[in-house]
Formats: sequence, C-alpha cells, structure tokens
Amino acid sequence: MNENTSVPEPDAPEPGEEPRAMDDLEVAEPPHPINWNLLTAHEAEIEWLELNRWVHWLRHTYGLPVSEVPPFWHRHPELVWELSALHLHWLCAYDPEENGSAPIGWHQDFAQARERLRGWVAACGTRLNYDRPTRQTAWPGEEPFGPIEDQPIDNREEDFVQFVIDDVAARQGAEDDFYAGFDPHTGEVL
Repeated sequence: MNENTSVPEPDAPEPGEEPRAMDDLEVAEPPHPINWNLLTAHEAEIEWLELNRWVHWLRHTYGLPVSEVPPFWHRHPELVWELSALHLHWLCAYDPEENGSAPIGWHQDFAQARERLRGWVAACGTRLNYDRPTRQTAWPGEEPFGPIEDQPIDNREEDFVQFVIDDVAARQGAEDDFYAGFDPHTGEVL
C-alpha cells in the first residue's frame, strides 16, 4: 500500500499459482464526495474520524491559524462541508493515477478555500478558547432563534469524541425508526 492511497496492492502470485482475478481482490473504494446528510451511522463514524485525522494533518502541515480552522470546526456544518470538499480534492489530486499537475491545482484551490474558511469562521464566531453556534436569521413567519452564548473549550478532543458518539447515535436511531416500519420477512411497510 502506498502512503497516498488506501487501495491495497495485489500480492504477486507464488510460482505455479494462477494470478488472482480482479474480482477476487479486495479493493477500497476510490475517493468520492461525502454527502453528510445521507450517511448511515457506520459511514458517519468512519468519515468523521478520517476527516478529523486529515484536518489535524492539514493544520499542522500548513500552520493554519484558528481563523481558518478552529478547534470546534466539527460543530459548524459550513466548516464541515468546506473541509470535507477540500479533503476529497486533496485525495484525488494526490492519487497515484492522477496527472502530475493535479497537486498544483489543489494548492490553487486551497488558497481560495482558505479565504472561504476565514469568512465562515468569522461568521460563525468560533475561536480558540470558546465556541458558539452559528448565528441564524429567522425569516418572516419563522420563530426567532434563542440567544447565542459562548461556550468555553476545555478539551477539544473529548468534545470531538462525544460529538461523534452523539451524531452516530442519532443516525442509528433514525435508521432504527425507519426500518421499524418494515416487515423484515416481506419488506412491506407495516
């Protein structure tokens, strides 16, 4: 396996052994867009952990300030979607099958994404030592949103783990509720 991909390299056949057919090989999925709204509980857990690992790598590698990637990015959908798209772009740009100029394209797009990240962070108000929900504006006829209060950040990693546990549990509950409406033997709606 090489460091830029999770696709395992096939083992060479032993002398006298037939090469394995492509159908017999375990091949990881190629990178694909993540629709956070449609992930199952299991998929969400995997994607959260992978995105978190990559965001740590990104911020350390490029020395990104909190004004671009704050500790509580995971609590702000606008940051999750932006970072997730950037992650996918990076995976594709550094795929061994990609064109040699793809990484420079990623860096050009990364520069633009950093501008958007600064805008998202400024709008949502999250900082190094505290976080608050992104402000929402109620449209005419909607109930006004409650007051927004800053919450201190005591331990970012503990918060992230609890956030993922809560998100996965909520998704699992929604899946269980959905499947509870079907007869497991016939597949018909109850």
